[in-house]
Amino acid sequence: MTIEGFCDPLFAGVRDAFALFFDQGLEHGGGVSVVADGKTVVDLWGGHADAARTRPWRRDTLVNVWSSTKGVVALAIAMLVERGKLDYAAPVARYWPEFAACGKERITLDQVMSHQAGLNGLAVPMDEAGMLAWTPYINALAAMAPLWEPGSRCVYHALSYGHLAGEVLRRIDGRSVGCFIAEEIAGPLGADFHVGLSAPEDARAAEMIEGPKASEWVDFVRASPFPHACDNPTPRALAPNDRAWRAAEVPGGNGQSTAHALARIYGMMATGGTFEGRRLVGRAAIEEAARPRFRGMDDSFALPAAFAAGFQIEDPVYAGRASAQSFGHTGWGGAIGFADPGAGVGFGYVTNRMLGFDDVDPRRKALIDAVYDAL
Repeated sequence: MTIEGFCDPLFAGVRDAFALFFDQGLEHGGGVSVVADGKTVVDLWGGHADAARTRPWRRDTLVNVWSSTKGVVALAIAMLVERGKLDYAAPVARYWPEFAACGKERITLDQVMSHQAGLNGLAVPMDEAGMLAWTPYINALAAMAPLWEPGSRCVYHALSYGHLAGEVLRRIDGRSVGCFIAEEIAGPLGADFHVGLSAPEDARAAEMIEGPKASEWVDFVRASPFPHACDNPTPRALAPNDRAWRAAEVPGGNGQSTAHALARIYGMMATGGTFEGRRLVGRAAIEEAARPRFRGMDDSFALPAAFAAGFQIEDPVYAGRASAQSFGHTGWGGAIGFADPGAGVGFGYVTNRMLGFDDVDPRRKALIDAVYDAL
């Protein structure tokens, strides 16, 4: 397999690890990128963008990064908090009055951002089309009662997180979350990241491939003792292959990105909010967004978890290597983006071959270990 792109010789171990995935049959197509102290030191890609192996993966190939989208949404919210438009401690109903129905008047933005809002699924049936249309889904969220006492536990809001945070953003800013990201984050940074992909860009979109145990977490969460523990509707591994999914805004999980885009976004945050002379957000706002909101058991997975305001923190994928202030977000099947302010590093990895939990997917850890071996 030919690996294309750029790699600083100091980071040759990242190239070696990435190439090994293809040799071992773990990878089909993807990319990895590292930004260190504001400079791109790794930007590699390889493999194929389609299951039939007729389209080579290119530098500008886009792929659905699932929940890695959540971290970019978290940045958007942090920018509005810094501007005084939002307050993490404020009730969501301050910005979205209809949300106060059925006992939700005290749910805070912080609880939404840290998966403690009791709204990890809908109380009424909803098909995927309703979620993609936005309004039916957010209306159902606004009308329902919490599934459990808000603030009493953490149950991962796999898809509802994005609509909840996104509707708050839309109410206060006037733009959709996808539009805000395009105009305030992706555009200024030159980051090829999209929530809501236009039809002409379809030619760049990779086909998702469901590898071993890719859907095991859906089955695992479905068996949770808590009602609606997996979002309603249940996510489909191959949904990103549909035009309707790509066109819609699903800020909990349908960001289309390159590895370099994730690395640039997190590289900007790792160095205090300024990148290549352009300031997007202040250091204090980043630190406040990355401050811990929850540590304990995520009851959807029955696993330890730690969340900030939309970011995963203390992630075991990079535990022991990255500095304590690191933050980011993984994505279903393999993707990850994170910032390490202590090392000045932004990291992005994307793939179209979705694997299961780390017992069958060693890719993220191997790449991250290689980065820290080079630092």
